[in-house]
Amino acid sequence: KLATPGPQRVWYLRYALKAGMSVAQIFDLTAIDPWFLDNLAQLVEMEDRLRGVGSLAALDDGLLREAKRCGFSDRQLAVLLGSSEMEVRAHRKSRGVVATFKSVDTCAAEFAAYTPYFYSTYEDEDETPARGQTQRGASSNAGDNAGAPPSPAPLRVMILGGGPNRIGQGIEFDYCCCHASFALRELGIESIMVNSNPETVSTDYDTSDLLFFEPLTAEDVLNICDRIQPDGVICQFGGQTPLNLARALSQAGVPIIGTSVDTIEAAEDREKFQRLLERTGLKQPANGTAVNMDQARRVAQQVGFPALVRPSFVLGGRAMEICYDQPQFERYVKEAFIASEGQPVLIDRFLEDATEVDVDAICDGQTVVVAGVMEHIEEAGVHSGDSACSLPPYT
Repeated sequence: KLATPGPQRVWYLRYALKAGMSVAQIFDLTAIDPWFLDNLAQLVEMEDRLRGVGSLAALDDGLLREAKRCGFSDRQLAVLLGSSEMEVRAHRKSRGVVATFKSVDTCAAEFAAYTPYFYSTYEDEDETPARGQTQRGASSNAGDNAGAPPSPAPLRVMILGGGPNRIGQGIEFDYCCCHASFALRELGIESIMVNSNPETVSTDYDTSDLLFFEPLTAEDVLNICDRIQPDGVICQFGGQTPLNLARALSQAGVPIIGTSVDTIEAAEDREKFQRLLERTGLKQPANGTAVNMDQARRVAQQVGFPALVRPSFVLGGRAMEICYDQPQFERYVKEAFIASEGQPVLIDRFLEDATEVDVDAICDGQTVVVAGVMEHIEEAGVHSGDSACSLPPYT
């Protein structure tokens, strides 16, 4: 398995190092440059050192900072130290071990260049500009305004991008993020973009006032919030990835702008959405929710086949499947539980020979505007990203 390249190979490298194989032995099998193998060996050694500490309270500040510089996340540290991610975060901050941000030198020190493009590290110096001191903000206080009192510091709003593209979460979300940034800038608000996909327009350095090229995880986004203190965070334009972060950000005291966390969960949590439909009297196919295999089997028996299995808090058809018999159901419902990460899985009767319609609407809290009603040409069950639509509907 070491000698054959594959998606799991990096884990086999870790197993080999933990089993005592030398870098030279692994190189002979894999032909991977020893520079990379040496770095992997250092990470495995750090993991063993952390595991040997035993508890968060026994972890000294020097080893904690070294672990963070090696790239260990708070969640990884929590697993190794028998703690929780939020406890590790609180302990780390209390000891002064916090992320700093460096500007990306787009010219490799060949000549002076400034781009508001930042990445995180655990070094000492931070390079993020103060509120109102971005390149655009500084220029607005210069020129014709020379000698006049400086304008008040602008509001700062963070936009969470979509991260890696995939079916159901692609360029349309990046388009929304870009236009949200443009609109904020037109309003005189500093736009802070957080995304990790270099292929997107939102990660162009001139799309926003500040760009943080960071993973879309609770830890990384909260580190940015700690540093720049945004007046609000917009989660709703980046697709499923930022929506899944809304609860953690809200619990940490970060103000969420737009769709509230409770509203997101009412739409995303299959059980809550089912209750909402019942309260409003809207029709729905025979269905039920489950959080374990025994419940899932009972619901499937009540609903019958074909059954549609859908996890909560996912988009783009991920881990969703139309099941026509019990063996197929058993296989796919297990995948749905993994994707749901403890949230309910909805099992409902799949309506064969049905017509599927998409409705796009926008609401300011009082007025709802329906932007379009699109009828799928294919039968229900074909993902909208793989189907053709008619606008307006024709049946």
